[in-house]
Amino acid sequence: MYRLPFDLVKFWYVEAPLSLISFFGIVNKQFLTLFSLPLMLKTFFRPWKNEYREGLVGFSIFMGIAFKTLFILIDLVILAFLIVSEAILFVWFLAFPAVIVYLFLIKL
Repeated sequence: MYRLPFDLVKFWYVEAPLSLISFFGIVNKQFLTLFSLPLMLKTFFRPWKNEYREGLVGFSIFMGIAFKTLFILIDLVILAFLIVSEAILFVWFLAFPAVIVYLFLIKL
C-alpha cells in the first residue's frame, strides 16, 4: 500500500519511457521499410525500373538518380518530422505529471 507512489514513479519514469523508446524504434524501422529509404540508397546508381535496353541505359540511370534523389529528400523530410514529433511526445510524456501537479498547486 505504501509502495504505490514509488511504483508509480518507477513506472512513469523508468519502465514507460523504455517501452516508449522501443515503440518509437519500431515505428521508425517500419517507416524506413515502408518508404524504402535503405533500398533507394542501395540502388541509387541503378537505372529506374531496371531499363537496360541499348541506347536507354544512360538515360535510365540519369532518371533513376533524379527520381531517387527526389524521393530520398522527401523521405528524409518526413523522417525528420517523425523524429521531432517523437521527441516532443517523449518530453511531453515525461513532463505530464509535473504539469498536472503544478496546475493543481496553482489552483489552491
